[in-house]
Amino acid sequence: MRYPNGSLVILTGLPGAGKTTLLRRLYGLDGAESLPVRSGTAVVIDSEQSRRHWHGRLTWAPYPVRRAVVFVTHLTRIRQALTEGRSVLAHNRGCGPYVLRGFAWLARRHGADLHLLLLDAPPEAALAGQRDRGRVVAPRTFARHQRRWDTLLTRVRAGDPAPAAGARVVDRAQARLLKAIVFDPAQDPGPGP
Repeated sequence: MRYPNGSLVILTGLPGAGKTTLLRRLYGLDGAESLPVRSGTAVVIDSEQSRRHWHGRLTWAPYPVRRAVVFVTHLTRIRQALTEGRSVLAHNRGCGPYVLRGFAWLARRHGADLHLLLLDAPPEAALAGQRDRGRVVAPRTFARHQRRWDTLLTRVRAGDPAPAAGARVVDRAQARLLKAIVFDPAQDPGPGP
């Protein structure tokens, strides 16, 4: 899969869909990383890296504060990589309209295009993925993610990737066949989904 050099590609999907698994397989991550990983001209940024960075250091803070600190750290790392002129492949489970507009703004501010890579997994498979990793999202939170995901997926499949310049949908079987994500200076991302 190819994207133009300097792009911000957000890998998103339901919690448990397999986003981190895909990044680990493609980039040889071992799951112990607490910092972004450079791969050629690209930087791979998984939200788990920020979570690990703060692990055990914010035990005094209530969960909403810890979650906010991890998210701000994740965004700061994406912004830093874009500031350095790097291509960025970033995991983000949030697919709400405000989050995506924020990523689009961040990309534009640094002269980059936003692209979405949507990893589509049925809700039952995503829930099983959560159980396998030992971290299950609360049912109400998962339902909210699912509503936002369904809305985004419907729009993208209808040809509307906004606010991204383009979007591609892959299911788990297609993701398993993916050999690499490459940032190519001469690459035109082509049509959306």
